[in-house]
Amino acid sequence: MELRHLRYFSVLAEELHFGRAARRLSISQPPLSVAIRQLEESVGVRLFERNSKEVRLTHAGEALRISARRLLQQAEEAATEARDVASGSAGRLRIGFVGAMLYRGLPPALRAFQAKHPAVRVTLNELNSGVQIAELLHDRLDLGFVHTSRMPPELRHRLLLSEPFVCCLPAGHSLARKKVLAPADLRDQPFVLFSREASPDYHERILSICADAGFLPEVRHEVRHWLAVVSLVSQGMGVALVPQAMRNSALRGAVFRPLDRAVAQSEAYGVWRNGPPNVLVERLLQGVAETAAQA
Repeated sequence: MELRHLRYFSVLAEELHFGRAARRLSISQPPLSVAIRQLEESVGVRLFERNSKEVRLTHAGEALRISARRLLQQAEEAATEARDVASGSAGRLRIGFVGAMLYRGLPPALRAFQAKHPAVRVTLNELNSGVQIAELLHDRLDLGFVHTSRMPPELRHRLLLSEPFVCCLPAGHSLARKKVLAPADLRDQPFVLFSREASPDYHERILSICADAGFLPEVRHEVRHWLAVVSLVSQGMGVALVPQAMRNSALRGAVFRPLDRAVAQSEAYGVWRNGPPNVLVERLLQGVAETAAQA
């Protein structure tokens, strides 16, 4: 049984006349008769009583007419949904993100994306880079925003932004009086550090900045989110080196000062699975890149 057979059957069931049904279907009458015979053979019962004067549905044909109409409608809805997903006007987008993306243009990019794609269902999960990569590999995310460029071959990635680290200090700290700081100014300060487990890349970059300045930081606290880093600093628990975008967190009690030299950059990447292009992923990546550049 093919959808073509059901479509021919449904039209003939409405017209109850082979000539009129054939004209509606834009075919000649013999192919219609062959298709109906094939359908009856497939089902195993007669669907029409026909003679030289009239065509009538059998009881079995009447039962099939209702089911066929429903199946054809479902098939059309499935085809429409497939076309909408392919064009990007419908579908779903499961997104993972590291917390810093909240200050790097992700929220406004998502608002703009949803305004253009109101039928797309977007779900967000805040996850560290390693967990996002695992979720992408298991097809539980469609797109991730991560801190690392170290990817398995099954994934693709794109650099979205690169920004400097800045020093985050408690507002009342003696170093906060300076407009610009050297990394070496932090030599004897207690540090709040991004956890190695949550992001090996960020952990190593911050340690390398300190090492290049001739010291190893005294790490007092390790946390898993940049907002937690800034929050602890704002409460006088230490100092930190954070991505420049964290200035947008606007936490009371924390101040930010630029460094006086070029150091390792803070980077954000979009990451997704290899495979057929996903127009929704591409459009959101483009929107985030543009928003981050403006910010």
